[in-house]
Amino acid sequence: MLLSNRVRDLSPSSTLRITALANKLRLEGLDVVSFGAGEPDFDTPDFIKASAIEAIRSGFTKYTPSTGTPELKKAIQEKFKKENNLQYSPEQIIVCSGAKHCLFNIILALINEGDEVIMGLPYWVSYPEMVKLAGGVSRFIQGRKENSFKITAKEIKEALRAQTKLLILNSPSNPTGAVYDRQELEDIADLCVARNIYVISDEIYEKLIYDGLKHISIASLNSEIYKRAFTVNGVSKAYSMTGWRIGYFAGPLELAEAVKNLQDHSTSNPCSISQKAALSALTYPDEWTKKMREEFQVRRDYLINRIDKIPSLSYVRPAGAFYLFCDISKTGLKSQDFSTRLLNEAQVAVIPGDGFGCDEYIRLSFTLNLDTIKKGIDKLESWLKKI
Repeated sequence: MLLSNRVRDLSPSSTLRITALANKLRLEGLDVVSFGAGEPDFDTPDFIKASAIEAIRSGFTKYTPSTGTPELKKAIQEKFKKENNLQYSPEQIIVCSGAKHCLFNIILALINEGDEVIMGLPYWVSYPEMVKLAGGVSRFIQGRKENSFKITAKEIKEALRAQTKLLILNSPSNPTGAVYDRQELEDIADLCVARNIYVISDEIYEKLIYDGLKHISIASLNSEIYKRAFTVNGVSKAYSMTGWRIGYFAGPLELAEAVKNLQDHSTSNPCSISQKAALSALTYPDEWTKKMREEFQVRRDYLINRIDKIPSLSYVRPAGAFYLFCDISKTGLKSQDFSTRLLNEAQVAVIPGDGFGCDEYIRLSFTLNLDTIKKGIDKLESWLKKI
């Protein structure tokens, strides 16, 4: 079959092979501990489920406006104002089928053939592939371990070229858990304004930040960066609603209108029932999310305390999200070999770092209960002693 270049050249997800192998071993009856999940293990809260059930019972099962219901967009508008110090009109807000869909739409609407997009390395696996689909070129800046893998305004400035159009920031980060502070973001914002660079701020892990740190939206820093920034968020991580597929973003009106047209002719509206559920999530007091965050911090602390005792592994302490990005270079193994052998020989699944641009790392998710984390690290530690 003569496939189009845009799909033929896409890289397969490096995580899928490990996930498929883990599932195969489970079907064979083996007790596999998986640190691979990119989603909370908590169930969606009952009050959110109840809203969805009521939507079905009341017949809210038809098309909605392609960019989201007015009620949901109003709730998102209030959320941005209250929590992020951002003023957006409903016309600037687009609801999509997940935050990943938001990112894809923005990149497709903004990037032309040959435009360059800068991102830190390690990066979330889908960013470069989305840029590739849009005809753009990804430029990577290696984050320094001593700076928690965060890239600086100075490093970005050195990487800029005439073709550079967009910077992608992810704070808190997948896979490192890094969180940018206000001064770091102000320096980056000043540079982007001076060089007329657009910014996508992927804030999907916003509510999962630890150690008393605060989340800052780069678009809130001043009126000039506001004109160049796209703030992306959603309900997947904060409310354990990954399968409901509701994300949203806000940004300059011209691009929001372009994404509306794109969505009109691709997906149409996000799921009507999921929109009702998301409305409930965004208008309900945040106590549930706070409790989940506190539990994740307990798990993080236990996990890093255990990893501290394993000489062949090291890490940078994650300040947010729910991942630990581990340096495996002392083992002498690359990430795919490490992950495959660990799964086959010890029945522990981790995500190879090559998909994030770092082949000497693995990613462990702490979206497991403490007993399961303990069992998995016990098995990992025993396996490392054998090799």
